[in-house]
Amino acid sequence: MKVYFYTLGCRVNQYETDAVRELFIKAGYEIVSDPGSADVCVVNTCTVTGEADRKSRQQLRKMARLNPDAVICAMGCSSEMSEGMIDADVVCGTRDKHLLTEKIDTFLRSGIKREHKAELKDKTSMNELADFGTVISPEMSRAYIKVEDGCNSFCSYCIIPFARGRVVSRKEEDILSEVKAIADSGIREVCITGIHVCSYGKDRGEDIMSLYSLIHKIGQIEGIKRISLGSMEPKSVTPEFISALKTEEKLLKHFHLSLQSGSDTVLKRMNRHYTADEYCEVAKALREAFGPFSLTTDVICGFPEETEEEFAETMEFVKRAGLNKIHVFPYSVRKGTRAASMPQVPADIIKERAKKLISLSDELEKEFAKSFEGTCVEVMVEKSERTDDMFSLKGYTNEYVYAQVLSDKDHPAGTIIRANVIRAEGTTLITTPVDP
Repeated sequence: MKVYFYTLGCRVNQYETDAVRELFIKAGYEIVSDPGSADVCVVNTCTVTGEADRKSRQQLRKMARLNPDAVICAMGCSSEMSEGMIDADVVCGTRDKHLLTEKIDTFLRSGIKREHKAELKDKTSMNELADFGTVISPEMSRAYIKVEDGCNSFCSYCIIPFARGRVVSRKEEDILSEVKAIADSGIREVCITGIHVCSYGKDRGEDIMSLYSLIHKIGQIEGIKRISLGSMEPKSVTPEFISALKTEEKLLKHFHLSLQSGSDTVLKRMNRHYTADEYCEVAKALREAFGPFSLTTDVICGFPEETEEEFAETMEFVKRAGLNKIHVFPYSVRKGTRAASMPQVPADIIKERAKKLISLSDELEKEFAKSFEGTCVEVMVEKSERTDDMFSLKGYTNEYVYAQVLSDKDHPAGTIIRANVIRAEGTTLITTPVDP
């Protein structure tokens, strides 16, 4: 049996796809990259926006059309929120993905004709968290480590707390066991991720220092050279947490601090529990602790009732906050959220605002790369390409800037090279090794 995977959405979804892929391999399946040759096609869906929901259904229809004889499977957030997934034979929600191979076996044994009719998913228990054990990504340069699932925030635009439930954390010993196995496999960088990473341990009555304790213990594992953190919430990042993080030498100098808007009035309508000034205070504290570092964020443009003045506040805020990259999300209505019933901004205005934000982000990213010219950086090799007598070693710096090291020697993935930055070409650093 051959299986094909298609993933939409966040890093957690990618982690869970990798986890389910491992389950299929253990069950004797062959992983293929062509959906047309597969016996089973799995789409890991996303429902974070109305657009993501639409793309999830579109991909299921495409798989059913492209390969009408395959078993079409939908799993993940969009599946959880839908009463039935048309074009899917087998459906899993957010916390029963570990049962997918069993559900496919049951479907095949049933002898039901593959007509891709909607199948109601099993209702999962939202206070349970399936642990997949060790998950090793096919992307051998780094591994994502899921430490928790769910969110308690209930932002007015977000459906995720309904799709994934409230915060549930993995056991520390299970996480550390997974990281040890990952290090033994040769992977040198891990990214700690989750739906709301800063809430790790909250369901057990713990505070954010539990997350720091976990980071510290991961840093002690032999073979791990780098640790990065997933998206953090400004209100959760305390001075004590920042002070502790500063002591971790393996932690990358890159933080993704979620913003969503630089306007206080929009933040209030979003039910985000911080102000623009409070965001800046956290960014300032991180800068004082880590010196030059990479600060990236998410911004939703065209949120319901967003005026030109409020959008202008966001544009100005992005410039003064020291951000160097923005992930721009044009607002789209998500049925079931409070924001869906608010007065909507016209689509053409949302599109125009997104263009302006993306353009600003491109400028900031290029300026940030240029600021490294003439400095020395550390680059972890992810891949190597040979051109004539030279090797082009590609990877990311400690500040998570993409870099190319021009060297007369090859180096395997996972090697950290100290390199001098000759110049920035767009957002890429062109470098040469400090030691020939």
